[in-house]
Amino acid sequence: MLRPPPAPHNAGDPSHKPVIWTVSVSRLSDLFRDITLEYDDRAIIEPINLGFDDAARHIRERMATERCDAVIAAGSNGAYLKSRLSVPVVIAKASGFDVMQALSRARQISPDIGIVTYQSTMPALREFQNAFGFNILQRNYATEEDARAQINELKASGVKAIVGAGLITDLTEEAGLAAVFVYSAASIRQAFDDALEIARLTQLESSRGRAAPLADTLRAKHGINDLRGDSPMMETLRQSIVLYAKSQATVLIQGETGTGKELVAQAIHRENPRAISGNKPFVAVNCGAIAESLLESELFGYEEGAFTGSRRGGHAGLFEAAHRGTLFLDEIGEMPLTLQTRLLRVLEEREVVRVGGTRPIPVEVRIISATHCDLEARIREGRFRSDLFYRLAVLRLTLAPLRERPDDLVALAEWCLKKALAALGARPHPNLHAELNACAPLLSAYPWPGNVREVRNLMERLALFLAAEPLQALSPGFVMTVAPELARASMSEPALATLSTAPLESIAQVLARFDGNREAAAKHLGISRTTLWRKIRQGQ
Repeated sequence: MLRPPPAPHNAGDPSHKPVIWTVSVSRLSDLFRDITLEYDDRAIIEPINLGFDDAARHIRERMATERCDAVIAAGSNGAYLKSRLSVPVVIAKASGFDVMQALSRARQISPDIGIVTYQSTMPALREFQNAFGFNILQRNYATEEDARAQINELKASGVKAIVGAGLITDLTEEAGLAAVFVYSAASIRQAFDDALEIARLTQLESSRGRAAPLADTLRAKHGINDLRGDSPMMETLRQSIVLYAKSQATVLIQGETGTGKELVAQAIHRENPRAISGNKPFVAVNCGAIAESLLESELFGYEEGAFTGSRRGGHAGLFEAAHRGTLFLDEIGEMPLTLQTRLLRVLEEREVVRVGGTRPIPVEVRIISATHCDLEARIREGRFRSDLFYRLAVLRLTLAPLRERPDDLVALAEWCLKKALAALGARPHPNLHAELNACAPLLSAYPWPGNVREVRNLMERLALFLAAEPLQALSPGFVMTVAPELARASMSEPALATLSTAPLESIAQVLARFDGNREAAAKHLGISRTTLWRKIRQGQ
């Protein structure tokens, strides 16, 4: 394989080489080791054969005295480390071609194939299996125990071969089934290339003395698979994201707070073929969270001496940082009018002039903006430029609030709760799905003003209590105890009737579980002791 020669300043000076650590405890370690040999002239690469909390603790301890520019991991191990380390974590991802090759190998073993992936399934496989006559059963997991349960369920359904990453293949073989490893050498090389680019950006920003590591802001962490829900609205949204990703036109995303506007922006960026092939930057800034004077210098940069306290040599702005990538302007409706004028000029001229400077700097940047407010109303009030609005809104997306897509609520809550439990190192109940479905009337009665963000926050709260009491069932009564705001919203007669109706067998089972303690049984069922006694007397 032909590679560009190492940069001159790297030759003979290891201190200038990027330092990359690979983390794996599965068969992925062998693939990491083989690929490392191809990159040893461009980086100092060291394997860490640990996983999850052990790996995170080891890396944090070493980083107190050693330099590391990027970490490479995969699957659930990578997701775990990304949320716990300050160093950039590159997650190796299997390509669509990898998946198809793995399924083809699995088909040679058995006509019934399972595929188990971390946190989300792969909707595109439905079309694939229909087109090629594959019988594919998909499962996703949040923890190791969850993964083991999914594999055992597939085994019970007659599946003989399972496709997955390292943890899944290890557990599959433990269950006595054929395991097919999903990663290819090409995908791992892409992860190494991404890590090298991030390490280069980290070193560049360190040399500039920037306080916050820009490398972390240059990555879109979320993709289209992170959009939870199977409702028609969500399917339409995914189709729009794929379509809009093919264009370089500006996109305006509108929606209430917590609907996932930045997540959608990142997905549009990630689905763009240019971003995939060239690791293009994604830079985000909240226009409403930064003072006007600072926002101007952050967006457009400044020259040395532009103002008191300016950095020697000047400073490149976010437009320059996002060159050939995407700049996400969140809360664009909060941008001051003076900066709106400058932004319009950048969009029209495709060049930026730093504060205190005169030299135009060409920039090739796609703008995605978002707002929760009515921009057209602000135009009428004279608070937003109409010409900028039409320039920003070539393509438009309106995200539906959660109350308008109730079919997605339970699936979203389950995913958030599993993720929150995994972060606490707790196992989800085997019947978690059924328990959440029993709570569906309670969840649906609440309007969720904070949308997806509020669901996530509530599930984190529930996870904390469930982790502290592993035997506690996720009943409507328990949920109302932890989240009294749901109880207040569900006081309508239909909701109460749904929640308080339970067959005698269920009441008898609950009484038996709590050794006849009616107070505990009533709390579990989400009804009062009086209602419980009445139902027993009436034989309901």
